[in-house]
Amino acid sequence: MAPAPPAPQLLMLTLLLIWLPSPQVVWANSPRWQWTCDSGLCVRSEAPSDPRLDAELEETVVQRSAHRLRPPWPSHELCRLTCGPYGALWPRPTGHSLIADALVPFSPATVRFDLSAVAGEQGRELVDAASRRWVRDLQHALAGGGGHGGGGAGAGAAAGAGTDVLVTVLTRDRPQALSWETDETYTLDVASNGHEVRVTVSAQTVWGALHGLTSLRQLVGCCGEGGAALLVAEARIADGPVYTHRGLLLDTARNFLPVETMMATMDAMAASKLNVLHWHATDSQSFPLLLPRVPQLARWGAFSARETYSAQQVSALLSYARARGIRLLLELDAPAHSGQGWQWGEAAGLGALALCVGQQPWRRLCIQPPCGQLNPANPRLLGVLADVYRDVVDLWPPGQPLHMGGDEVSYSCWNSSAEVLEYMSKRRWDRSQDGFLRLWAEFQQAALEALDAARGSSDVPAILWSSHLTRPGNIERFLNSSRYVIETWVEGGDPLPQQLLALGYRLVVATKDAWYLDHGFWGSTRYHDWKAVYSNRLPGSMAQGVLGGEVASWGELVDDQSLDARVWPRAAALAERLWSNPGTSAREAEPRLHAHRARLVAAGVRAEALAPRYCVLNEGACH
Repeated sequence: MAPAPPAPQLLMLTLLLIWLPSPQVVWANSPRWQWTCDSGLCVRSEAPSDPRLDAELEETVVQRSAHRLRPPWPSHELCRLTCGPYGALWPRPTGHSLIADALVPFSPATVRFDLSAVAGEQGRELVDAASRRWVRDLQHALAGGGGHGGGGAGAGAAAGAGTDVLVTVLTRDRPQALSWETDETYTLDVASNGHEVRVTVSAQTVWGALHGLTSLRQLVGCCGEGGAALLVAEARIADGPVYTHRGLLLDTARNFLPVETMMATMDAMAASKLNVLHWHATDSQSFPLLLPRVPQLARWGAFSARETYSAQQVSALLSYARARGIRLLLELDAPAHSGQGWQWGEAAGLGALALCVGQQPWRRLCIQPPCGQLNPANPRLLGVLADVYRDVVDLWPPGQPLHMGGDEVSYSCWNSSAEVLEYMSKRRWDRSQDGFLRLWAEFQQAALEALDAARGSSDVPAILWSSHLTRPGNIERFLNSSRYVIETWVEGGDPLPQQLLALGYRLVVATKDAWYLDHGFWGSTRYHDWKAVYSNRLPGSMAQGVLGGEVASWGELVDDQSLDARVWPRAAALAERLWSNPGTSAREAEPRLHAHRARLVAAGVRAEALAPRYCVLNEGACH
């Protein structure tokens, strides 16, 4: 049966609705609160109670997108965009920062990018991909309503359609590999005039330009419910990092993390201006890297055939990281923390490649089960390591350092091996601590030479964890300061970092009583909240040899189901410490971190809550 034709009155009403002009911004759901900025804090107050004013608030219309919106703001999010010298920027800029107390509505569909002044074809490709992500991520936030407005502000679907936004990106240098020397500085200018908004991102390198686009995204708020975006009307920012190594360690050896989880983590890192993903890929529990020359390591060492990383997946991770201005720093821990995956040597006629593998009782042989430590007395071990290093060199860009691990070596494991003791005896090394240090140092030198041979160069430094080998008095004997960067993981009051700096060694700092994210979940360790992460200071400057630092998400008690809340937003607190190194307190930063956490949540990151919602909406009221 055919449907009945519409009644003439209904047809006329439909046509009328179609031809009625759409308002550009309509605040929905009658906000009962409003926010104004006072001394850098967004202060909530009750909106006017007059019924006529209520009605106006329910249907506030900015009829032309060229009109600027000014306070009081109908949502906390919009107030935070322009409040104080840094608005909602995270991390805070290190140079000047001027943000106008006005917003202009626009639609993502009207944003255009001019990349003609980006140096090099690869540079243009990188910025083009970043600009597409910029628009896509904003559309996602608008479609989801952002999830973090206060007071229920909303906007019509056609909002801001008349505003033309042009983003011009300029870079001077062609893209080079990311390194500790990479220039990541940028300037960002936003100017609006009538129906036009002109944005200029200028940087020496494409990597600085990517950070500029990240900051531009942080100058945008959304009204929610699929409505308009709002951009700060005028801004001028000059910015660049204090430290060039701003890292997050992920451990995929204790619990496997899918490639998609690692990529999602990199998205959150890029949004926070972190630039090093330290991939602790192997340990005594598993060896999930499926290496072409030595597939036996994954066959014997992976939890299952599905829980491996193929060469193609590693390449995809490297490309994904580079597109976001992130270095993927691989760690292959040795000689300790090497058990599962190394058991096949004897069956292959190579002898025991590792010792103490899975032995019990484990407490006398290693730090945690299962035990396992490479066998420095087996000359065939270096041949296997050489193949491992060749595979890594084939996959990674030239000149990228390898983290060689090097911590928590168990003398008792080596002391339990007749093969090792015979080897030491032939070298006239006794079974004292000094004898085992000599054995360890010899292995480390041989491993470094194998890595250099795989690279065809001895110019690239290696990274080692701090250990007995790196203590003053030992390190000068065994480790050349021109070849090694030391990652210290001692407590904040330990003198070791300063001592190593005085000896001329460069450092990456991972302060374990502030930046170890697994603390508080096992043993007698204490949880370090974001304020502890933020307040921890590095022991020196870049000029003094401190390259930067890392937070470490060790994987014994975390997997892809719990990773986000373990890492975020505490890793973002580290990001501001290493990017800005502010002299101000965590309390000053808190409103901006709430805003940044909200952005992460809107992007799909299941970040840990920092405070009751009331405290977020009432800045300064809960101290």
